[in-house]
This record gives sequence, structure tokens and C-alpha cells, in this order.
Amino acid sequence: MSDIKEIIKATLFVAGDGVEKNIIKEKLNLNEKEFNKIIAELKSELSDSSGVLLIEYKNKLQLCTNQKYIDVVSDILNPIREKALTKATLETVAIIAYKQPITKLEIEEIRNTRSADYAIQMLLDNNLIEVVGRKDAVGKPFLYGTTEEFLKRFNLNDINDLPSYEDLLERIRLIRAETEVQQTTDSLYRDHEISTEEIVPEFLKGEDIQMVECDEPDSLND
Repeated sequence: MSDIKEIIKATLFVAGDGVEKNIIKEKLNLNEKEFNKIIAELKSELSDSSGVLLIEYKNKLQLCTNQKYIDVVSDILNPIREKALTKATLETVAIIAYKQPITKLEIEEIRNTRSADYAIQMLLDNNLIEVVGRKDAVGKPFLYGTTEEFLKRFNLNDINDLPSYEDLLERIRLIRAETEVQQTTDSLYRDHEISTEEIVPEFLKGEDIQMVECDEPDSLND
């Protein structure tokens, strides 16, 4: 059993990305009880002061860096991609998370800004959002939704586990604070604190949007 545990650990290390639990069980000929016991032991070992943690999301397993050491890791492996995410960009991903699927125009209306092109492009580049379809409206604008990377980044097993709006903003603030802070005027939340008393605004209560299949976009000009 210990050998199987190490095999699973090695597999996740080599894979880098998440690996389907069912694939691991099938290849190692494990039943549900055996598998769950091994994963529980691995989680126990890879916890607290361990440099690497075991996370679960969307029926997948993956090894990730312990946030306790993110500052040191950041110094060693500079640059870290989160540095490119500005306050406006992360506010945009919060809106998308709660309103998805949503169009660029709808994001702009919510944020009361003329253009969300930069924020959307940065989120696409960081694989936090993706195009999930087109809205059945004039011009067939792209619809955006969050990705598996979003779930991993914010330690969510499923989009249904999304916390309250203010809690998500707090997670965003903490993740940004844990990276090496750049001495620039657009450093996320460097001089901006999110109120813990903030209530969920009306626009985040959800709406029905018709989705249709679409091909991968070549640009964000739609």
C-alpha cells in the first residue's frame, strides 16, 4: 500500500496538472475505499509545514505549492504570473465568477467602464477565464466563464463551492498580497482594503443567459 501511495505521489508530481481520480484508481486497480484511504494519508502527510500540498477539484488531484512559502518561492522563481494582475483585472474575474456566462459589454456595464479588453485579455492569458459560447443577441458576443485554473487558484472543488462575494474578494486580496509586491502604482490592493462588511450587490444574484456552441476565438474584437 505504501508503494502505491508513493506511485500516486510521483504520478502527480510528474503530471504537473490535475489527474483524474478515476484514471488513477483504474490503472492501480484500487477500489473506492482503498483509494480514499491512500488519498487521506497523502493529504495528512502533505499538510501544515509541508512545502507541497495535495488539492482536489472537479474529480481531479494535483500537487501545489504551500502558500506559506510563496514569498520565498516567488523570489527564487521570479516572475510569478499573478504580478501582472491589476486591481481592475481581479475585480473583473470576481464579476465573471458570479455572473458567468457573461459578455464583455455586460462586464463593462457592471464596472461602469468603457473597456474591459485589457482585464479580459490578462485573465485569458493567466488561464483564469475562457470563452464558453456566444450570447444569442445582436453581434453574437462572446460569453466568458471561469476555468479549472480559477478553481485551483482559489482552492475551490467546484464552482458551486464559490464563497460569498466579499469572501472571494478577500481571497483575491490575500493571494495578491502573498506574491512579491511590485513598486508600481497599479499594485493590487496595495493602498486599497476591501471592507469585510461589504454586501453582495444586486447584479451578482444571477441571470439566465442562452448559450450556443462556438469555435475558439482568434481575438477579442467581437
